[in-house]
Amino acid sequence: MGARRPGQHRRGLRVTAPEGTRPMRGGPAGGRGGDRRPVRPPLDRPRRAAYEAVAAVHRDDAFANLVLPIILREEGLFGRDAAFATELTYGTLRHLGTLDAILTDAAGRDVARIDPPVRDALRLGAYQLLHTRVPAHAAVSSTVDLVRSVGPGATGFANAVLREVSTRDIDGWVAKLAPPMETDPVGHLALAYSHPQWIVRAFAESLGGDLGETARLLIEDNERPPVHLCARPGLIDPVELADQAGGAPGAFSPYAVYLPGGAPGDLPAVADGRAHVQDEGSQLVASALVNAPLDGPDGRWLDLCAGPGGKAGLLGALAAQRGARVTAVEVAEHRARLVSQATRDLPVTVLATDGREVGADPKLPEEHFDRVLVDAPCTGLGSLRRRPESRWRRQPSDLPPLTRLQRELLGAALRAVRPGGLVAYVTCSPHTVETHVTVTEAARRSGVPVDFVDARPLLPAGMPGLGDGPTVQLWPHRHGTDAMFLAVLRRG
Repeated sequence: MGARRPGQHRRGLRVTAPEGTRPMRGGPAGGRGGDRRPVRPPLDRPRRAAYEAVAAVHRDDAFANLVLPIILREEGLFGRDAAFATELTYGTLRHLGTLDAILTDAAGRDVARIDPPVRDALRLGAYQLLHTRVPAHAAVSSTVDLVRSVGPGATGFANAVLREVSTRDIDGWVAKLAPPMETDPVGHLALAYSHPQWIVRAFAESLGGDLGETARLLIEDNERPPVHLCARPGLIDPVELADQAGGAPGAFSPYAVYLPGGAPGDLPAVADGRAHVQDEGSQLVASALVNAPLDGPDGRWLDLCAGPGGKAGLLGALAAQRGARVTAVEVAEHRARLVSQATRDLPVTVLATDGREVGADPKLPEEHFDRVLVDAPCTGLGSLRRRPESRWRRQPSDLPPLTRLQRELLGAALRAVRPGGLVAYVTCSPHTVETHVTVTEAARRSGVPVDFVDARPLLPAGMPGLGDGPTVQLWPHRHGTDAMFLAVLRRG
């Protein structure tokens, strides 16, 4: 998805030669008295890496979480330098809407009219000025150096724009540019907290119109989330994993471990399959399906949308403890291979097929499974902390085809589960059209009797803010998780 192979040429950036390597005027003999051109310092590597990641996101539709690690590795950045590059990349992408509004005002022209390489460099510079402790002179000079490499004719323009940006702090810019909260609350929150207006409106609706709580959610969306690990039950104890990783046990999931940072893939427990990276909310909704009481046989579980394999890995570990077996379905073959890798040595069978083929595919018979998980494809609005570019790519027009697919998958799950069996419908989105509307409409159209199970008792005791039931919506600002939605259905 836009990530280049190691060693592949990076477009748009001319790397400055190391200091002292530029030739003297007049050739090696130092003609014209041997005077030298003024030698500018090379671009610092963390800012260069951040620029390349942001440019790849906008130029190639890359995903930051895929392209940035490649760039950091190629640049040889570790420790504080890698952390700074990561902060600049993700911070700039999270605050993009507000930064663009400020740059438009400071430049006196719409940001869309600025040459894309220069535009991305200015975004990085504005982020440093408004959201970091980088001194203003350093943020301006380093960005002008960057512009000199990617758009040499625009250095004067960049210098003037950034100096104008530096005349106000972020609160001052919001006060100047945002519409009044009293007359346009959605517009105000959208600019103040850098979310598209349609997403702000959807969040507010899901939160019952509480604009104060909506603002808290938007603020949390702009914070850097911790890394969550899942200690696979029966393979490693979460306390042991926390000790090994230098982290802490999670607040709610009995399998969760919080990491302060670092590269989780380097941990031995992750490398050998005893643990995996997974948001605590995803752990909670998957384990809720397993925790739900069930009469009758309980040995055949189905993960109907299994890629890339995090929930299938947790279900497989739990199934191994209970003598059950998981069938994991993923329509895309490359993602099915990821599921196979994520579930190696677990009682999981992976099928590369369409989950809607229940009844038509002999490996997916109707009324066969005891527990079914539908982790449906969705807009991903619940994970904007981790994928900040998604908020600028998603559009309301994405909803109709997604919700149709969600209804079809949930209908297939209700055909696949036996009478008396359980289906958990999960999305990483709080949008009511993808949650309550999809569930109720799919249940109505299914043609089989369906009862809602109260999902709240299936989550750990003491979790706050779970609502009135029977469904549950988790939130970053309430629970520290992605905004996962959970509905549990029992087929009659």
